[in-house]
Amino acid sequence: MKAVQRTVETHCGIVSYLEAGEGTALVLLHGIGSGAASWTSQLEVFSECYRVVAWNAPGYGTSDPVGSEVPTSAEYAMHLKALLDALEIPDCHLVGHSLGAIIATGFAGMCIDRLKSLMLASPASGYGSAGAEIQEQRRTGRMSMMRDLGPEGLARERHGNLLSENAPQWARDRVRGVMEQLNPDGYRQAVELLVNSDINADAYGFPMPVTVVVGESDSVTSPKDCKFIAKIFAEHYFEILPGLGHASYVEGPDLFNLALDNHLERNR
Repeated sequence: MKAVQRTVETHCGIVSYLEAGEGTALVLLHGIGSGAASWTSQLEVFSECYRVVAWNAPGYGTSDPVGSEVPTSAEYAMHLKALLDALEIPDCHLVGHSLGAIIATGFAGMCIDRLKSLMLASPASGYGSAGAEIQEQRRTGRMSMMRDLGPEGLARERHGNLLSENAPQWARDRVRGVMEQLNPDGYRQAVELLVNSDINADAYGFPMPVTVVVGESDSVTSPKDCKFIAKIFAEHYFEILPGLGHASYVEGPDLFNLALDNHLERNR
């Protein structure tokens, strides 16, 4: 089923998103260098059985930014809650990729009653516990590249980092094309979220099973690091997707979709 681009006015502002299908909601959260359009394969496949919603995070696409210059995961989570309220979605299966995993975990901590299940794909851990020096290095490195190159230059230089060496050209084109649409101001806020967050702290005491998946060739959030995050959750399922890079759901939709389908089956 073809996804439809929509916007909705919420009590946190405008949120833009892609939507396809009907039924139980499956909500997809992209990472820092991406957007709703990266979830094309999942929207197409899972809309046969689910109402699939892929948002543009605050400051991405035509979504309004968060209000704070140095936002927390709770502020992004409030925008997500506002979207679910506006779309009259009482609860959902939630999938967060990379920085989206930080937002998803933050949302789960606030609104566990709104979740049917939680899946984290190549979760970013954040640099909240890394110390001020490393935090400033990460902040400066990312923002100087955006400032010097702009979204198109950033996409040209960085899109390959999200993929394995063997990624097909169509996957490279999709990742680069979505990254070229980044809004520098929204990206800057997302960098602050990444620099100041600590997903490990949010994961302790989590009261429901969590699935964590990662690409075997992920050089951004390595399988070792993702397994460490998975083990913090009291009950978890961990899976490595053979041969895939960081943007596994784009590069290897068949493998990723099978993992997601199995996760949904376990959590019906």
